[in-house]
Parts: sequence; structure tokens; C-alpha cells
Amino acid sequence: MSKTLVLVDGSSYLYRAYHALERANLRSASGEPTGAVYGVINMLAKLLVDFPADYCACVFDAKGKTFRDEWYPEYKATRAAMPEDLASQIEPLHECIRALGWPLVMVDGVEADDVIGTLVRQAEAAGMRSIISTGDKDLTQLVTPHVLWVNTMSNERLDADGVKAKFGVPPERIVDYLTLIGDSIDNVPGVDKVGPKTACKWLQQYGSLDEVMAHAADIGGAVGENLRRALDWLPTGRKLVTVKVDVPLECKPEDLKLGKRDTGKLTDLYTRLGFKTMLRDLQNTGKARDDREAGPTDAGPSTFRAYAPPQARIDPLPEAAVFVSTREYETVSDEPALKRWLAAVEKAPITSFDTETSGVDPLTAKLVGVSLSVQPGHAAYVPLAHNYAGAPDQIGVERALTILKPWLENPHKPKLGQNVKFDQHILANHGIALAGVTQDTLLESYVLESHQRHDMDALAMRVLGAKVTSYDEVTGTGAKRIPFEQVDVARAGEYAAEDADVTLQIHAALHPRISGDDKLRYIYESIEIPVREVLYRVERNGVLIDADQLSAQTHELGQKMLDLEARAYTEAGQPFNLNSPKQIAEIFFERKGMPVVKKTPSGAPSTDEEVLARLALDHPLAKMLLDYREISKLKSTYTDKLPRMVNAATGRVHTTYGQTTAVTGRLASNDPNLQNIPVRSAEGRRIREAFIAPKGAVILSADYSQVELRIMAHLSGDQNLLSAFAAGEDIHRATAAEVFGRKLTEVSPEERRYAKTINFGLIYGMSAFGLAQQMGVERATAQSYIQSYFLRYPGVKRYMDETRAQAKETGFVETVFGRRLWLPEIRSAHAGRRGNAERAAINAPMQGTAADLIKLAMIATQKWLDSERLASKIIMQVHDELVFEVPEAEKEKITKQLPELMGGVASLKVPLLVDVGVGPNWEKAH
Repeated sequence: MSKTLVLVDGSSYLYRAYHALERANLRSASGEPTGAVYGVINMLAKLLVDFPADYCACVFDAKGKTFRDEWYPEYKATRAAMPEDLASQIEPLHECIRALGWPLVMVDGVEADDVIGTLVRQAEAAGMRSIISTGDKDLTQLVTPHVLWVNTMSNERLDADGVKAKFGVPPERIVDYLTLIGDSIDNVPGVDKVGPKTACKWLQQYGSLDEVMAHAADIGGAVGENLRRALDWLPTGRKLVTVKVDVPLECKPEDLKLGKRDTGKLTDLYTRLGFKTMLRDLQNTGKARDDREAGPTDAGPSTFRAYAPPQARIDPLPEAAVFVSTREYETVSDEPALKRWLAAVEKAPITSFDTETSGVDPLTAKLVGVSLSVQPGHAAYVPLAHNYAGAPDQIGVERALTILKPWLENPHKPKLGQNVKFDQHILANHGIALAGVTQDTLLESYVLESHQRHDMDALAMRVLGAKVTSYDEVTGTGAKRIPFEQVDVARAGEYAAEDADVTLQIHAALHPRISGDDKLRYIYESIEIPVREVLYRVERNGVLIDADQLSAQTHELGQKMLDLEARAYTEAGQPFNLNSPKQIAEIFFERKGMPVVKKTPSGAPSTDEEVLARLALDHPLAKMLLDYREISKLKSTYTDKLPRMVNAATGRVHTTYGQTTAVTGRLASNDPNLQNIPVRSAEGRRIREAFIAPKGAVILSADYSQVELRIMAHLSGDQNLLSAFAAGEDIHRATAAEVFGRKLTEVSPEERRYAKTINFGLIYGMSAFGLAQQMGVERATAQSYIQSYFLRYPGVKRYMDETRAQAKETGFVETVFGRRLWLPEIRSAHAGRRGNAERAAINAPMQGTAADLIKLAMIATQKWLDSERLASKIIMQVHDELVFEVPEAEKEKITKQLPELMGGVASLKVPLLVDVGVGPNWEKAH
């Protein structure tokens, strides 16, 4: 077998590239989607590096029905239609593949699998070795000693032994196995209730499908009965899942040679699709970058698989940084080795470090190991608390931290990590006060492109073009997951050292992009890095709650739910499950004849919150259901849950603030979410009453007043808005006076309410249709209000028009401080997506600036508290509000100083006003 044939399952590549890069939403300058095209091109380039071939081809399904549809009309009938964004990429992908010189094979009436099967068997007959590159398990039936099945995305390579290890049966029994379990993707039924385990058991016991069928009478239980019912179907099922290896083809394996690239055609295609780096490499060298820089090809567990990420025209990052894939990793098992590494980090300009832990709760998890890296390709893992039978000797947590503590707590020794806030908590759990954190790759990624993913796996792929070992690969998933302390030390060492090494390399790639841009450098160095430390302290502080009050409220809410349930039964004329969308829909739309407002993706009438809110205007039952859902959510999310979340060691509830969750820069609160407790309902306000101050202290709330409207006035420069804020007027009353042509004293409460809706609706980019829904008026009336608003505030209209135009040109908008907010859909050909992006373009600068302001306020406030050596502390951040726990002796000083501190973090064209309230609990303070 001296020659090699590589066959690519083109349809498999297409879908895998599309889903892998779907979130990136890559598009050309004209707005056409390009992610799948770019992904497949990269995969093809990488494939030929890993598997040099004498012959190769991309095989695609042709349009139209195949012979299997004649055998079974329901074949693939349940498959969803191909997404529009993917279907539009097929033709340019085919053009690119042909221009790259790849033979492209499609046969009318024949599936790609059958073309591949036929070519593979022809190649074997001609003395060739074949490699099938796909993610389709059906094609493992073709594996022989001369045929290898390869999944480049998961780095799986299955020979005959590999197929048996993965599926429990050898390649020659894959057809029998698939026949028994069926194929839901292709809508091929198997034996009801028979899964992989049962199928393997039967085939191992009886040898083949034919023998299983012959012994059907001997198999007891429900599955035996199901097998007997399926006997007439199984021959057809086997026929459908069997890959044909004898379809007529116009080409032979020997015809499938890689041709010469059509440079002119590729230049046109890459220009049209916006593949700038590929175009540059094509023009400069005639050889694609990914061919040149692909990584090593061995399949060891710690090997990086190069996969250069695609880039849209508006993406701020390079397509891939130069990645150091050579690795010298050390597992440190004794004190002399640890001290040698300590000497290295003491001398290093910056050290990348990471912790491995016993869990994911930052306040309770314990240290299992530490990894360090000071040079790309070099790293160490220090196992400390691995605990399993046969685990090697380890230094131990206490002794290792004694050695590392002077360095960890030294503020003059620069440190780097990926989400260091978590590591800081873990070290604090062991009495270490981490200092000297100057860089965080999680935050670097967020500052550069907040709309992307920022986890290690995604960053390594996007920034370095490297596939790293995932946590799931090391610990398993679901019920089979093991705690990290039970992971084999050697395996843990490869994974953990890789994390520290790759973090160092990601930093080297990202940081120059930030340091070379004054605006982004300010966001990163003056906001995100310092507020990380403040957030750590806020999380550590926690908040005291009155568990007894919450328990009493839980009982009350439960009673209200029962009362609402009884009233709903009476109104409906029958009992029903208030949590069942199906039963609700039957009563609403069939029995009560309510209008169908909208439908679910499956075509059923929707009963979501938006629908209920509209129906509640005319139908009491809908209002009851809305109230029931709100009370149920408050009960399950807060009154039931919060008392159980009290930390046993601190007696407090500790939330985690997500610094990189919202694209606008806003913080997110998780486990528990303290930012979504409603303030408009009495029940929600009672929950806030349970957030209390300890004896001798008070809760203090400091809240920016109408901050987003003030930011709109600053950004738009509209004189009427600026004048209203400068005069200290009620902005909603002032807007009502402008829009409705009234004097301030003549504005009615309803007109003020309308004006408030208009003010906030327009800063969120709301259309006349949306505003009409919010206000409960006709669309024409809402449109007239908008027109009147813009006549009175022409600067706002000008700002909105200019912002939309700028966003379309650059692909992003900015906050007052320079935070860049990317809008990948702003040039989308899809009207709905483009409209959403245009609305986001209007709101994002305001919401993002508000996020920057509250972060700056946290930094300034904490700095002042520290400088004054005050005992007061920040215990919560909720949107535009900071919540403090303040000793009675400091109350007056804090109350006086906070408005000046928070109002002075920025100089806008309008004053920043801060409302301060004090009370024994959060509700009374707010």
C-alpha cells in the first residue's frame, strides 16, 4: 500500500465548520456569511499536512432524491431545512475547493457516503491505502486494515481496533449495530428502546444481525417483544444504513490528483469573501498560511491541532499568532524542584500561573495543584492534593504554599492568568493574599472583542490556532466526571501545564493589540484590571440575609400560588396544570377563543410572558397566569433558594460577578443572581428587606440618577436635553412638555408616563411598533410622538443617524471612555438581524458608558475606603447602584462623600447625580 487516497466527506465538513464558527458570525464586506467556507478551507489545508496524499477528493451530496428515497419515502424526512446562512455558502465553497485544485465529486441520485464507499473499495483493489475524513459514524463500516476513519475536529483516528473500542463492535458489524439502534438523523427506525448497550450485547452474544433475528423468540422482556415486532422492518433498515460500494462512477481513484491552484480565481474569491490573510499569503507566497504553519501531527493527548481561525472584516484580532508548539513540561514532585521553579519565577518579567481545584465554588473549593510558566513552550505542574489509589508522593498544599507564599503575596512580582479572580479566591481559602496580578487574558479578550467567547479553549483556537486539551477530556462528563484530585497526576500535569503555557502565549498575542491603542489601554488598565480586584473583595464580603424572614415569605408565596391556582381553575372552568404550555394553549385558544399572538418555532401557539402580557389587557385568566409565574419565580429563585446558599463559614450569601458576560461591559451576578430581584412588586421589595445589616451597622445604597439619559444628552449634545439636565428639571416631565406642547406645570401624570416610555424606548432604539406596544397606543400615534420628540430634540436624531452610519462603516461603536462594542450583524443581509444590530448601535454606547461609570465608581470608592482605613465595605453592585454595609459611626461620613466620589469619576456635559439612601435593610435604603 504505497499510495494514499484521502477522501473528505464534504457535507460533514460543511456542517461542522458552520456550527464551530456560527457564533463568530463571520461575514464579507457585503454582508454575506463566510464562516463555513473559511472553516472548510482551513480544515482541508490542515488535513493534507497531517495526511500527505497521492490522491484526494472532496465528496458532496448532490441535490435531489437518491435511491434510498425510493426504498423508503420517509428517509431523512425529519431533517430540518439547511439554515439559509449555510445554504448560501455552498456555491462559493465549491468554487474555492475547485480553485484550490481539489477534485470535487458529486453524483446525481447517489449520496456522498456511497461515492466514498465505492472509491475506497476501488482504491483497495488497486493497492492503495485510504483515509476517510468525516464526523459520520456510519462510514466506520468501511474501515479495514487499509482504511482509516479520521475526525479532524476531535482528533479521533479509528482503525479496526479503534472502531471496536468506540462502538463495542468491529467494522464489519457496524451495519448490524446501526440497524438495531436506528438512525434518528436520517429517520431510519431501529428496534424500539434498543440502544448501543443492548445492540452490542446481542451482537456479542449471537454474532450477527441475522442470528439476532433468528433467536428473537429467545429474547425476553419488553425489548424482546419490540425486536419481534421489528423483524419485518429490519431488512429494510439494514439496506438503508449500508453504504453501497459499487455505484457507477465516471472517475477512478487514480484520476483524483490534487491540481494546480487557480491563483487568479482564488484572488477574486478571497477578495469577495474578505479573507485578507489568505489573500495576502496567496499573493506573497502562493501558499496558504495554514499549510505553512500547521502544527505537529502526532495524536498524543497533549498535542495541539493547528486550526487557524477565520476573521471577518470587522474583527480586531489577527487571524492567528505564531504558536510555540514545542513543549517542555515538568511535573514538580519534590521541594528542590519547586524551589528551582520559584527561583525562575522570581527572576521572570511576568509569570503565568493557574490553580487546579476540588470544585468550582470560589468560596469553598480547595487547591489540588498549581501550574507555572515563564517562557512559551515551558511550564510546570505542582500536584499537591491528588488522591487516588497509587497516587505518587506530592509536596502537599501547606508545605508548597509556605514556599510560594512570599512570591504569591509580593505586589512587585507581576503575575498573569486566565480569570485570576477565581484563582485569588482559591488561594484566599488557604490564607494566601494574592498580589501583583497585572494581566488577565480573560479581560484582554473581553476588551478587544466582547462579543466573542473568552474561555481558554475558544481563545487558544481563535488567537493561536491551537486546539488545547479541555477540562472534559481530562475529567470526563456527566455522571462519569471525576473530581480533579482523582485525575492521574501525569495526565493532570499535561493539562495544567498546558493551561499556564497557553495563557502566557495568548497574552503575548493579545496585549500588544491593547497597549498599542490608547482607548483600549485605558479600558483595560484603568477599568477592567483594577475593578477585578474590587469585585474579588465584594464577592468575598458577601451579604447578610434574614433567613427566617425569607422562610416566612416562602410560606406566604406558596399560599398565594394556591389561591391564584384556585382562581384560575374557576376562570377556566376546569382544573389544569398552570406550568403546562400545552394545557394552557388548549384552554386559552380552543376553549376561551383568545387570539393567537404568535407561534413557537414548531408552529404551536405561544404562551410566553410577552403573549400573556398582551392577553392580560383583556383576559383575567392571562393576568392570573402572569402573576402566578412571577410569584413562582420569586419563590423558587429567591425565598426558597437564598437561605440554602448561606456560606457555613461566613454566615453570608456570596454571589459571583461575571466581568465578561455582557457585551456592553455591564457586570452579571450569578449563584445567586442579585441583580434581577424586581423592585416594582411588593413581593420583590419584601425579598430586598431580607438583605440586612449586622448589629451596629446600616445598609447604604448609592444610585446614579437617570444615568443613561444623561449619557444620551452628553453624546448627542442636544441643547434642549442639556438645558433640562443643567436646570435640574424632571427629565420625563420636561420631555412631556416638549412632546405634548405643555408648560411643565401642565403636564399630567399620564403624559409624564408616556414621556418616560418614549425617553427610555428611544435610547434602546425602539421602533414605532415597539413603542406602540409599550404605551398601549396605535402605531400611528406612537410614530407621531417619535416625530414630535425628534423635532424638539434634533440632536438626538442626528446622533442616532450618525451612530448607525458609523457602525455600518466600522463594525463597532464606542463608549465615552473608548470601550469598543462590536456589532457583527450590522451589515447582515438578514433584515431582522441587521435591525437588531442597528438598535444595539444606538443603545450600546449609553449602556456601555453607564457600565464604565459604575466600575470607575467602584474603583474610586474602594480606593477612598482603603485610604481612610474605613470599615465600610461594598457588598453588592446592581446595575447603576452600589450597596454598602456601613458601621453606624461611619454613616455620616460615607453619606456625605459618596455623591462627590461617584459623581466625580467623569466630566460629562451634564452633572452626574447620585441618590444615597440609608436603612436597616436594602429595601429601606433604596
